[in-house]
Formats: sequence, C-alpha cells, structure tokens
Amino acid sequence: MNAHSLPPRVALLTKEYPPEVYGGAGVHVGELAKELRALVDLRVLCFGEPRTEPGVAAYREPETAAGCSPVLRTLGVNLAMAADVADVQVVHSHTWYANAAGRLAQTLYGIPHVVTAHSLEPLRPWKAEQLGGGYALSSLVERTAVEAADAVVAVSRAMREDILRVYPAVDPARVHVVHNGIDTRVQRPDHGTAALERYGVDPDRPIVLFVGRVTRQKGLPQLLRAAFDFDPRAQLVLCCGQPDTAEIAAETAALVEELRRVREGVVRIDGMVPAGELRQLLTHADVFVCPSLYEPMGIVNLEAMACETAVVATAVGGIPEVVADGETGLLVPFEQVGDGTGAPADPARFAADLAGAVNRLLADPSLAEGMGRAGRVRAERFFGWGGAAARTVALYEGVLGVRRVVGAGVGG
Repeated sequence: MNAHSLPPRVALLTKEYPPEVYGGAGVHVGELAKELRALVDLRVLCFGEPRTEPGVAAYREPETAAGCSPVLRTLGVNLAMAADVADVQVVHSHTWYANAAGRLAQTLYGIPHVVTAHSLEPLRPWKAEQLGGGYALSSLVERTAVEAADAVVAVSRAMREDILRVYPAVDPARVHVVHNGIDTRVQRPDHGTAALERYGVDPDRPIVLFVGRVTRQKGLPQLLRAAFDFDPRAQLVLCCGQPDTAEIAAETAALVEELRRVREGVVRIDGMVPAGELRQLLTHADVFVCPSLYEPMGIVNLEAMACETAVVATAVGGIPEVVADGETGLLVPFEQVGDGTGAPADPARFAADLAGAVNRLLADPSLAEGMGRAGRVRAERFFGWGGAAARTVALYEGVLGVRRVVGAGVGG
C-alpha cells in the first residue's frame, strides 16, 4: 500500500482462537493475528465463548434438533459470521470450519476470499469415524471454498503439492506458500521444574515427549507400539489432547495400559497443557517425538526446536521443511498403504524405525543436545511470525489489486 492509502480491512474467520485452542490451526491464527494488527485493520471472528480482546467476536453454535450432525451446527456459525463481514475488504478463512463463511461473504459482497489450508479433508479419511456423513459435507465445504478462493495459502511446499493434486481445478498461480511460524521470544528454554513435579516426571531420568491430539493423524498408536522397544531407562510423557472419537480414545487407553504393564515411567497428561508448563516439559525432554501419519507442517516441532530439544519425526508432509534431518533431529521414513487411510504399509518396520531413532538420541546425549541447539537457531532464522505476516499482507494487497483491475475493466 502507498503512503496515502489506508490499511486494508481484513476479517480472519476461524473456529479456534485463544484461549479456546486445541490444535495447530488455533496457534497459527492467534500468532498471525498478533502480527497482522500492526499492518492491517483487523477483525477476528471465531467460535465459542465471548472474548474480551478488542476486535474479536465469538459465536456460539446454534441449538439444533437432537441427533443433528455437528457439521450443521458449524454451518450455523458460518452463516452468522458471513452476516457480520459486509464492511471488510478481505475475508481470510482457516480450515473447513470457517471456509463456508468466507465463501458466502465472497459471493454476497464481492470481496476477495483467502483460504489458509492447514490440512485437506480428502487426505484425512479417518475423520469419517468422527463425523459420519458429516465428513462428506465438510469435504464439500472445503472443496467449494478452495476452488473458488482468490488465493490459497499452503503452510508448506508439500501442502501446496497436495492442494494442486487433490484439487486440480485450482490455478497453481493462486496457491502461495507461507510457512507457519514461531515466536522465539516467548517459546524458549525454561529450565524450571514445577511442571515436572506437578505431573510426576522424574528430572533425573531421560524423557521422550509426545504432544498432540488423540487422532489417527498424529500416529499415537504407532508411537505406543514403538515405545515397547524404547530404552528402558527412559520415561515416555504423553500430552494427549482431545480425542476424535470414543473408539480412538479407547484404543489409546488400552495401549497405554498394556505398555505400563511392561515398563515404568509412562506418564499420560490429558487436556491442553498450559503454555508455561509445556515449555518446561519441552525443555527437559531429551527427545521430542512426532509420529504423525499426515502433517502439513506441524507447529509443535518448531515449539520443541525453539526449546532446544532434538526432534524425531515422520518424514511426511511439510515436516522435512521444518526438521533438518541429521542437523536438528532425525526423520523416520514412512510409506503409506494405498487405501487412503494413511496407515503405514509396514507397521512393524515403522515402529522399529521410530524406536531406533529415539534410542539413537537417548544413547548419545551430546548428539541430542547439539541437535537441540541447532533447532533453536533454525527456528529463529527461518520461522518468524513477522515474516509470515508480511507475506500474508502482500497477498491481501495482491488480491485487492486484481479485484480493482477487474472492476475497472468491467466498468470501462
């Protein structure tokens, strides 16, 4: 924008927003919003309870008939959001949960719609367990929004390739890579031990740490099977977020109990861990492990790296763009079956490779410590939120410029 122009009026549309955050998309929107406020005239529309933060409006899901699909309640929120953005210049939606609001606003008001794709519904078929017939509807919402968007943001190069493969009707020129970021001023080593004491973690024993939702996507069952072969000296600390379904919750609980019967030091922490406590756990971990079967990027790996912790992660999606193999951690090869479930083609081999990588770092603390220090440097150098926000604003200005040119052409 030039010196005499006003900053664009932008509405971020999202399900998750602090303090109601349960996944990476919520972390992304919260951090991006902090940086965007200095660059644009920003409003945030989110789900949930009222927020006290200026410029943030929250919407509760409408009441529906008993047994109604939760997807319909989500769409009810989208209708309310779309009704409240008639005066903005750009709508920017995050995940399918808010894509319909953006697409409706784009159609109703003729304003550009930017979509950030944090994942793709067709690549998460296990969600049919969670949503039933609603999974087909969530997939329809996403496809309609992505194919019509003025611009699509991919959070990694691998994600961009997935978008173009899954949605071939999308013009590649409209798909832009803006990596997730990390605020290394906040996310930094914290050597306090209050969190370890609270959760019963022994600071004198090696720690292998997992943080993630209980979902097929995050590979927790595969990690638990691999853990039977972890160095017996090590503790396994599992920070388990919200389960997708009762079935995956039960499967995970059974595997945890089976593991506890044969080894000590299995600590399970349910629910969202407060940020300060999580930093202490990440800092004290000898190895952070991310066994995801599908991961467009994975902010949690950056959080571990910023706390100077070595990472063992699956070589899927955008993870190799974050974790430098042999420098900031170890990447585990992963081959999926061809049935669309995302399951490993050779579960036993994957579990053995995962255990082997973890044990290699546990056996060589100096190697793990060096990788942790290198991870901090990499996070600081390449993954700041300030740069991500600047690229996002350039994208807003680009789509606004295209709309102005098209409008002038039509009017002429």
